[in-house]
This record gives sequence, C-alpha cells and structure tokens, in this order.
Amino acid sequence: MIEPGKKMNDPAGVIYSEEKRKSNRALRVALRTLHIISFSVFFGGLWFGVPQAGLMPWLRWSVFTGAALMALEAWKGFDWFLQLAGGLTLIKLALLCLVPVFPDYNRFLLLLAVGLSSIGSHMPSWLRHFNYIKRSAA
Repeated sequence: MIEPGKKMNDPAGVIYSEEKRKSNRALRVALRTLHIISFSVFFGGLWFGVPQAGLMPWLRWSVFTGAALMALEAWKGFDWFLQLAGGLTLIKLALLCLVPVFPDYNRFLLLLAVGLSSIGSHMPSWLRHFNYIKRSAA
C-alpha cells in the first residue's frame, strides 16, 4: 500500500495521490453499480414487454452512467480505447446502436452486449489491458 500523501503512477501515465485514487475508485464502483441496475431494469422490461415509456428513464440512466464510466477511463488516458476492455466496450456500443435499427433482434443484440460486458469485466487484468494495436499488455 502507498503511504498517504505519496504519489502513484497509473498505467496510463497519470500521477495522483492514494487519496485521489481511492475516491476515483469509489466513484467508478458507484457508477458501475448504477449502470448495472439501470441496464438490468431496462433489459428486463424490454424482455417482458413493458411499454417503452416506462423504460425510458432506465435507458437514460444506463446511457448516462455508461458515458460517465467511459469519461473516467478517457480522463486517465485514451490508451484504454486501444485496450481489449475499451475495444469490447466500443463493440458493445455498436451492438446497442443496432437495437433501434433491428428491433426484431433487440433481445439477441442486448444478450450479446451483456455477454461481452460479463466477459470483459471478468477476464484477467493482463488480458483486459492488452493493447490490440501494440499487441502487448499495458
């Protein structure tokens, strides 16, 4: 553990204190929790035929928290978008953009997005941070 007040290097090259890192982690955990809850309610409602008007607040929260999570990653450095975790997130966004284009396949597309999210968040760190352009771990 780093002593309080000491600086730490982030893999993306950002230097910040242990206190800043902990507060950033708390924010990421809170946002991720809200994101999972809001997307789960949205997807469940869509799956079980809840009217679209009732799902819109959950969709908005899902989009807001997802965008905030991506902004936090981009704030550390844009390398995240070149890593496997960022790449999977961009693929997931592409799948989500296809939902209104192909409404008959919305369940399948959303299942793929959930599957990619689960795989991405549970893969080993070295693989999650693998840079697919440089073909090496960050």
